Amino acid sequence: MERESFKSRLGFILVSAGCAIGIGNVWKFPYVAGANGGGVFVLFYLLFLVIMGVPVLTMELAVGRASRKSAVQGYKELEPKGSKWHIHGWVGIIGCYLLMMYYTTVAGWMFGYFVKFLKGDFVGVATENIDGVFADMLSNPKEMLLWMGIVVVLGFLVLSFGLKNGLERISKVMMIGLLGLIVILAVNSLTLKGATDGVKFYLLPDFGRAMEQGLGSVITAAMNQAFFTLSLGIASMEIFGSYMTKDNTLTGEAVRICCLDTFVALMSGLIIFPACFSFGVQPDAGPNLIFITLPRVFVNMAGGRLWGSLFFLFMTFASFSTVIAVFENLLAACMDNFGWSRKKAVMINCIFMLIASVPCVLGYNVWSDVKLIGGRDILDSEDFIVSNLLLPTGALVYLLFCVTKWGWGFDKYLEEVNTGSGLKMSAKLKPYFQFVLPILILVILISGLI
Repeated sequence: MERESFKSRLGFILVSAGCAIGIGNVWKFPYVAGANGGGVFVLFYLLFLVIMGVPVLTMELAVGRASRKSAVQGYKELEPKGSKWHIHGWVGIIGCYLLMMYYTTVAGWMFGYFVKFLKGDFVGVATENIDGVFADMLSNPKEMLLWMGIVVVLGFLVLSFGLKNGLERISKVMMIGLLGLIVILAVNSLTLKGATDGVKFYLLPDFGRAMEQGLGSVITAAMNQAFFTLSLGIASMEIFGSYMTKDNTLTGEAVRICCLDTFVALMSGLIIFPACFSFGVQPDAGPNLIFITLPRVFVNMAGGRLWGSLFFLFMTFASFSTVIAVFENLLAACMDNFGWSRKKAVMINCIFMLIASVPCVLGYNVWSDVKLIGGRDILDSEDFIVSNLLLPTGALVYLLFCVTKWGWGFDKYLEEVNTGSGLKMSAKLKPYFQFVLPILILVILISGLI
């Protein structure tokens, strides 16, 4: 059976960027930037994106494109005879399942809030009662199961139409919609009274604020954000490499994906900070920002129902584009490893994902007293395993596989990366890839575990 491939280069870039662009771009990036000296953090973030994000992204894509296979078979195709690199392929697939076990719940929250704003549920709600809307949703397992179920079923329904007609077609529409929405929302925020103070706080380098945090922790925060924003290390990007043509170099494509991802992260801050400063609300991080802080702002804003609906539509696109991209990886793994048809893979994975996502939903109500890793709830425990363990260790494995003689080897990796027209990777980077980059990733791994 011939390997499916993307219909267009734009399709590949938008699907890959859709996988990278997720909830972290919006509920983490602006807050972390604001807390760590604004522009100071942003500059370090961009630096680490170039020296860490782009190289590791090219490595995942190179393994995919050279092998034309998903995670496990990709390693098997390229690894030296008798070596066991492909075991990491299975770890990556488990990581993708684990990621989706909680990400589908959060994507469900986004969709739920979009529906609430659209229906006008927030019209006339007093500012102090907005926290209660989120608390009510979390304490209602039926409502949460409904939203999560819609996300899972819709995700697999899209993918049942195949790579070109399902994933690529829907991702293109969603990503173009997402980029349009983010510009409209940012322009609206920037026209609010007192918006300039928010922009200054967010983007002007404030060394005083950076020094308060300590320069070391600002640098570590920037490094973490640059690394995690691309979700590298669990083969979620590798699969798209396997669907690529050889027309363009991987460095050029990786840079384009990073630019789109960064654009969304930066623009999110331009939506959030001016709006929060304009209404005198303290920007928070995480779920509180999205489901409590921003709805407070929208409720007080002229045309708040419209702006709230558009914002949560944008968030639904951002989270759903990640969901379908990672689901595609799960399907490809089942088709490649077990010889299943796409239809069979869709059916089995859909049922499995519906069941596997239930603990995270119940973790906020029926099982709210369940505490797992270090006293964390179910969602935070699943997230801890993926973000703090599997992503950095996985990125390290891909790196060592591509640049050491025990793996695929630097020369073969470099040849694959530089195939096609576009930006080339220099062979002079070999010592940096072999000796410096592994240390940077280890720093992320260790700081995540501490």
